[in-house]
Amino acid sequence: MFARLLHPHRRDFLSLDEREILSLAVAAEEEDGAIYAEIAERFVSRYPATAKVFEGMAAEEDGHRRRLLDLYVEKFGSRLVPIRREHVRGFIERKPVWLMETMSLEAVRQLAFEMEAAASRFYTEAAGRTTDVEVRKLLGDLAVEEREHANLAGKLEEQALGAEERAAEKSEEHRQFLLTYVQPGLAGLMDGSVSTLAPVFAAAFATGNTWSTFLVGLAAAVGAGISMGFTEAAADDGKLTGRGSPLTRGVVTGAMTTLGGLGHAMPYLIPHFWTATGVAIAVVVIELWAIAFIQNRYMQTPFWRAALQVVVGGALVFAAGIIIGSA
Repeated sequence: MFARLLHPHRRDFLSLDEREILSLAVAAEEEDGAIYAEIAERFVSRYPATAKVFEGMAAEEDGHRRRLLDLYVEKFGSRLVPIRREHVRGFIERKPVWLMETMSLEAVRQLAFEMEAAASRFYTEAAGRTTDVEVRKLLGDLAVEEREHANLAGKLEEQALGAEERAAEKSEEHRQFLLTYVQPGLAGLMDGSVSTLAPVFAAAFATGNTWSTFLVGLAAAVGAGISMGFTEAAADDGKLTGRGSPLTRGVVTGAMTTLGGLGHAMPYLIPHFWTATGVAIAVVVIELWAIAFIQNRYMQTPFWRAALQVVVGGALVFAAGIIIGSA
C-alpha cells in the first residue's frame, strides 16, 4: 500500500505480461550496456585492464539485447512496449554514470555488483512469471549468465585491493552489508541530523526552556525516524534489487534518523540554557562535518560538494531555526 502511495504511476512487477517483461529486459540491457561502455571509456587511461573488462561486459549486454529482441520479434512483432525500469515498482533508479563527475574504482566495483545481482534476480523472477517455454528458457539462461558475471568483481578486486585486504574482505557479504545496512543507515543519519535542526533551535530560542526544547527535539527525531523508516521500507521490497529485507532496511533507516536528530537535542537535558545551547552547537558542527566525510567515504561524493550540500545547507537550516525562534 505504501509503495503505491509513494509511486502511484509505477506498475507492479507481478502485473507485467510476457510482452512487457521482454520489452523491459531489452531496455534494461540497453541501459546497462551504455553504463559499462561509459565506464570503459573513462577508465581506459588510468585502468586499461579494467576498461577491457567493461568493454567485454558492454559487448555481452549487447548480445543479451539482441537475443531478447530476436525472440520478441518472433513472438510479438516489431513494436516494443515503451517500458523501462523506472516505470516498475521495486527497481531502484541508478544515477547514470555519464552524469557523475568523478568515479573511483571502489565505486565502480560496488556499482557492477549491484547491476549484475539485480539483473540476475530480475531474470530469475521474470522466468518464474512466464509460461511460454522459449521465453522461460531465454530468461533462465540470462539469469545464469548474469550470475557468472560475478567474476568481474573478482577481477576488479585484484586491482583495487592488496592481498591482506582481500583476505579480510568477503566481497559479496561485504557488498550485501553495504546495501542492506550501511546505505540506508547513512541516508537516515544524514536526514535526521539536518532536518531536525530548525525545530530544535527554533524551540530553544523561542522558549528559553531546556526541557521544552528537549521534548521538541525528541518529538522531531522520533517523527522523522518513523517517516523515513516507512518510506525506505515501502520504496523497495528487495526482490529485484537484492537490497535485503524491507523491514530490516526500514528499521535501520528509522533508527539512524532518530539517532541523528537526538544528537543535538540531548544537550538540552542540561538545565542551564546557554551551556546546553553551546554544547548543542558544538554537536551540530561535529555532526555536519562527520556527515560530509561519510558522504565522501561511502557515497563517493567529492568532499567539496558534500561540504557544500551538508555543511552549508545544514548551517542555513540551523540559522533559520534561530531566526524563527528569536522572532
